[in-house]
Amino acid sequence: MARRSFALRLTAAFVGVGIAAAAVAALLVNAEFGRRFADYLDSRQVSQEQQVTAALAAAYGRAGGWSTADLSPVGTLIGMEGGTLEIRDLTGSTVWVADQTTTGMDASMRRAMMGAGPLGPEHTLPVAAQGRVVGYAVMRLPIGGLLPHDISFRDAVNRLLFFGAIAAAVVALVLGLLLARRAVAPARDLTVAARAFARGDRATRISSARDDEFGEMADAFDAMADTVDEEDRIRRTFASDVAHELRTPLAILRTSVESIQDGVLTPDGASLASLHEEVLRMSRLVEDLETIALADAARFSLRREPVALGEEVLKVMEGFRDRFAEGGIEVLSDIEDVNLEGDPVRLRQIVSNLLSNARKFTPAGGRVNVSVTSRDDTAILEVTDSGPGVPPGEIDRIFDRFYRGQTVKAGGSGIGLAVVRDLARAHGGEVFVENSRTSGTRFRVVLPSAPRSGRPFMNPSHPGSKVKGDEGGDGDDEESMGNRIPSLGGDVGGRDGDRSRG
Repeated sequence: MARRSFALRLTAAFVGVGIAAAAVAALLVNAEFGRRFADYLDSRQVSQEQQVTAALAAAYGRAGGWSTADLSPVGTLIGMEGGTLEIRDLTGSTVWVADQTTTGMDASMRRAMMGAGPLGPEHTLPVAAQGRVVGYAVMRLPIGGLLPHDISFRDAVNRLLFFGAIAAAVVALVLGLLLARRAVAPARDLTVAARAFARGDRATRISSARDDEFGEMADAFDAMADTVDEEDRIRRTFASDVAHELRTPLAILRTSVESIQDGVLTPDGASLASLHEEVLRMSRLVEDLETIALADAARFSLRREPVALGEEVLKVMEGFRDRFAEGGIEVLSDIEDVNLEGDPVRLRQIVSNLLSNARKFTPAGGRVNVSVTSRDDTAILEVTDSGPGVPPGEIDRIFDRFYRGQTVKAGGSGIGLAVVRDLARAHGGEVFVENSRTSGTRFRVVLPSAPRSGRPFMNPSHPGSKVKGDEGGDGDDEESMGNRIPSLGGDVGGRDGDRSRG
């Protein structure tokens, strides 16, 4: 279906608005002019009637009564207007009539010569002389507004309004074309850039200097293009890294198998152990790719149920006992009884990735603090290590998929923390990272919590140590922070959390 130009529609809208505005203005002006003109005609007729009654009063005063000789000038005056006049005394009897005999001309002929309209309604006005009413003047004057010069004046005003409306439409058309072309220019630039981007030109940018909504839209497109370009670069780098990582174990497996087939290598325990190690290495890479696929699945298809977050955290910590003990790392816990609605498997994966990350970057003799607290309607999980911290230039990208930093020394694919972020958001929460004030890094996962049950729970591996929040305890911080787990190890879920470090 052919699309109509938005510029033409915008121009038509400008023209329509201009014509409508001119038409409304013309109607209002014409209506107001008609009202004012009618008022003017009424006032003029009243003035004429007052002039006639004044002349009649003066004539009566001069003659001391109604004198035909003194009334003739008044008859001439009313005859020039094309009207009729009759004078009646106080009893209602006709005293004098201004007709052709008294005025010298026929009223209807006079109206025809003047182009005046028909006579208006009859008006009876009192005539006062010497402070008293001496009679009544019965007058009929031609209807106002129908004289040729009145009609000509009104037509001139209407023509002026009509041509003004045409001029307004022309001005609106010109301005509409100019403004429409200027208004849609950014949209056209965005369309061209989007089509070029869709064809694979990832370097396309708009770089608009506008400070309005179109400029904001252009900036959003540029930001999107930068993000897509960076993700493509990261994917290419990750694909290259995966190929490099797979190439070595596959080469070793191929060489070892061929050596066994040729009889050069004996299939004893040592050779099989080497092959098994390479198989595990490839399995970890496959698991990383599987984790990425899960992260892209519909918000991990969470199976929500009531979960005691503190208990799940302690389960994962127990699984890490040996790994922390091997590195000589001290682990301190401060666990409250916090309930929430979530997927326990995915919540354990969050904890596992954070602990694995802390183990990887905490040096021997270091310390890892794990805490679970509640604040308002949120559950807060914090994992703090005493490692070297995150370089300031990389802290904003630490949760990007496949990002391992420029100075990272540890292995891994760089997806562990990205999975933490995606899982936290899938639960309606968020994850934050900051370098601690002393040393190391603090990860804070904030999740919406369920109402507290008020039921304390015990560290399953240390039943004699109460955790913070125990109703039977005194809430001593020193005791809860001293709930040490001297040797933790194991990786729950088989994932490792990677982050860049200096």
